[in-house]
Amino acid sequence: MTNRNDIERLFKTHYAQMYRLATALLHDDDLARDIVHDVFASLLDRDQNILVNRGYLLKSVRNRCLNHIRDCGIHQRIANCYFLDNEEYDIEEWPDEETIARIDSMIRNDISPQARRVIELRFSNGMPFSRIATTMGISETAVYRHLSHALSVIRKKINDNG
Repeated sequence: MTNRNDIERLFKTHYAQMYRLATALLHDDDLARDIVHDVFASLLDRDQNILVNRGYLLKSVRNRCLNHIRDCGIHQRIANCYFLDNEEYDIEEWPDEETIARIDSMIRNDISPQARRVIELRFSNGMPFSRIATTMGISETAVYRHLSHALSVIRKKINDNG
């Protein structure tokens, strides 16, 4: 049931309802479109034949939205904790050129190659976690863990060295 013609028919039949569900959960039109698109893209990538119906599609959209909300919540909590731990953080004075050079050196020397690639894709290329995961062939959770570990190593070294 997952050949290209069937997927096109499912898209035409259920897109509007899937989009409304995603918009209601995320309150972001562009992100809702991306989530619905990702559901259909995942159907195109599947090799096996599975029964895909309205319920399957809506559940897929709901689960992807909830995963996104969960991941954003975790990322926001980590960012808030980081800035609360670093009370001397001043946007006007930090990071200076020396600190940027030290961070760059830490990324080159103290971070695993896979975590280094995640950092590059996330911060240099501005890629979202889902795209990094696809590019690297790992899960979004693995992307998050690599990034989290790398940032904690950098944060610890900066705090230890002043």
